[in-house]
Amino acid sequence: MNDTSTLKIFKTDEEWRAQLTPEQYRITRQHGTERAFSSPDFDLSKKGVYHCVCCNRPLYRSQAKFNSGTGWPSFYEPISVDAVTTHHDTSYGMSRTEIRCADCDAHLGHVFPDGPPPTGLRYCMNGVALTFEEE
Repeated sequence: MNDTSTLKIFKTDEEWRAQLTPEQYRITRQHGTERAFSSPDFDLSKKGVYHCVCCNRPLYRSQAKFNSGTGWPSFYEPISVDAVTTHHDTSYGMSRTEIRCADCDAHLGHVFPDGPPPTGLRYCMNGVALTFEEE
């Protein structure tokens, strides 16, 4: 992963607020977190692709999704190495790695080193930050 993208999307707060629901805006633009088990997609098991709710960039394949037991959609890898960017997050007195959409900088969630093979990573995403396109 890297901290650069080839197609950056910039919008004003007013434009984001007009496009997103209040909850989507709070999560993606204000770096919020949804309640565990509140996303309708946290246990979705259909085949398809998860996209950024803000810009529709493909982010994760359903084949990389697994049940982490946390109540948030979890994946062991993004769809490509340049789909997301990582950022150091020290909010709430913790040191975590934040995951953002590479195109629009939407806050998606965090990645942790306790996932399954083959990567050993758990991309713990806010379901509200994703849309699902079934195959």
